[in-house]
Amino acid sequence: MTEGADVDAVTRAIAERRQLVNEAIPQQLPIKRPERLYEASRYLLDAGGKRLRPTVLLLTSEALMDVPPLEEDYREFPAPNGTIDMMVAAVSVEIIQSFTLIHDDIMDDDDMRRGVPAVHNEFDLSTAILAGDTLYAKAFENMLETGATAERSVRALSELSTTCTKICEGQSFDIDFETREEVTTDEYLEMVELKTAVLYAAAASIPAILLGKDDAVDALYQYGLNVGRAFQIQDDLLDLTTPSEKLGKQRGSDLVENKQTIITLHARQQGVDVDSLVPEDDVEAVEEETIEQAVATLEEAGSIDFARDLAHDLIEEGKEHLQVLPDNGARDRLADIADFLVEREY
Repeated sequence: MTEGADVDAVTRAIAERRQLVNEAIPQQLPIKRPERLYEASRYLLDAGGKRLRPTVLLLTSEALMDVPPLEEDYREFPAPNGTIDMMVAAVSVEIIQSFTLIHDDIMDDDDMRRGVPAVHNEFDLSTAILAGDTLYAKAFENMLETGATAERSVRALSELSTTCTKICEGQSFDIDFETREEVTTDEYLEMVELKTAVLYAAAASIPAILLGKDDAVDALYQYGLNVGRAFQIQDDLLDLTTPSEKLGKQRGSDLVENKQTIITLHARQQGVDVDSLVPEDDVEAVEEETIEQAVATLEEAGSIDFARDLAHDLIEEGKEHLQVLPDNGARDRLADIADFLVEREY
């Protein structure tokens, strides 16, 4: 964390903005006819979530405008040419996140998400696909309602649409890697950037686009890109190091499903036969002792430490880009959240 940072203050900052986003979601995505479609579209959004990406967007807005935390109404955020509804932008980013989760669960045939049945299980496959498509379209509709000038709105839409294309590219790489015998570290980092990090980058940079702070756009994008990469690497670590009951899914599921991670890539380079670490191919059948032995092997190879060090390096690099912002409390919280992403245990 940044010097003198209060962990409780960081989690409180996230929780306060999460609550505001939760309250805004029904306004931006009301349930209307056909009810089943919109109930399915709202299903995962209503199930919860950390709301980290919209929190980054809101904090970046506060930092750019150098206003006291939470004292501004995000729906009437001051801008040179009027007011900007930053909450609309924040919800748009979270809607995109939910869209990706619905389609990910379909492709991976996952049963659960956020402690509830996946959308395609709670409803049906066709409705889930339509719900994902609806969310994708609604995110762009909403981004047009921020009150920004036409030029700024088009730039924000362009950023969001490019982000969605990159997410799909990253997902395609991820699927391809599961059947590849060899994947390089650079290829993995590219996949992580596309699949996960670009939405953090969009969340961090869109406020600068909407507010006309053009000199800050690139630096904030790089902040989001680096912390997003680190976020995914931490997820890879948590899959191995966090107990199943705390993780919310079977510990070591990435190993069982033969997913390529920065940890297994490093281990292979050290001569570890990763494929033999967990011989079971059923997540529910794997025993905890098997996972413990696999993690011990990965630790001995230095792969756990390699991933952890890389994540921290990315965080430090990301925080350097925050120097483009005024020195204020919101900037400090953005730095703290970056640290939180690699220190979290869930």
